[in-house]
Amino acid sequence: MSERLSYLSVILGAACWGVIGVFVNYLYKWSFTPWQVVGIRVFVSALILFSFLLIFRPQLLKVRLRDIPYFIGTGIISIAFFNYCFFSVIEQANLSLAVVLLYTGPVFVTLISRVVFKEALTIKKWAALAIMVVGCAFTVGLLPSAETAITLLTVLTGLASGFFYSLYTIFSKFIGHRYHSLTITAYSMLLGTLFVLPTSALWEKADLFIKPQVIINAAGLALISTIFAYLLYTAGLKGMESSKAAMLATIEPVVGIAIGVLFFRDVLTAWQGLGIVLLFSSILLTIQRQPSNSFIQTKSPRSLN
Repeated sequence: MSERLSYLSVILGAACWGVIGVFVNYLYKWSFTPWQVVGIRVFVSALILFSFLLIFRPQLLKVRLRDIPYFIGTGIISIAFFNYCFFSVIEQANLSLAVVLLYTGPVFVTLISRVVFKEALTIKKWAALAIMVVGCAFTVGLLPSAETAITLLTVLTGLASGFFYSLYTIFSKFIGHRYHSLTITAYSMLLGTLFVLPTSALWEKADLFIKPQVIINAAGLALISTIFAYLLYTAGLKGMESSKAAMLATIEPVVGIAIGVLFFRDVLTAWQGLGIVLLFSSILLTIQRQPSNSFIQTKSPRSLN
């Protein structure tokens, strides 16, 4: 794949993640709860992925039993809970806020990687954290007037979505060198399904799954915003530096916010716009390549990417 096609692939993959709010909001209109939408996403994605792998790439289904805890981490601790928190913010507030708070994830990755992988914590990373905090405050209306209709619980739920979102990177890092991305994604969705489905009560709404609108949005959620997104991003990642791919992936919140404003009448004030700019700045600052003269050094710092 050429460099230009790699860039295009990553951008399209991130854009697929960005349109998730379209499918989620339409499923809400059919009285599905956030937890049930999580169940739909992981179950339909797992069903499609395992069907594909069984037919075309059965060798990718082989995993070691001792790696199951990592798949529990990616599928349950990360995917199930991050989706629930993310979808809850969409339900309680709006898509734009949900997307912005979700994208605090890279900052959480930075902090966790310092502890788990002994990566250097630089002045640049501390600056990114400070900008993130201020950006979040502007975005949710805590600044400049400290008057906001958004509850503290909604804000904390949004930050939790970013935290759980970041854990996918942490858990998958441990097994990424042993398995194909399709394998990791498939088993993550399977474990997520086994955890979410029994408690989702989706069977009580089985009659809704004959509705064309429900089928279309469930399929879109699984195919476009889950499977295609991962495949496109991974394919493009092979042809470029991971830091460049991460920067290009910031198109995801841009797409998400644009959809929220254009299709769901989300309203953003000038102060919230400033907050979004600050959050994007913190993300870009976090994922930039770190200089060698960081003020905290370790014997063998390892790159997260």
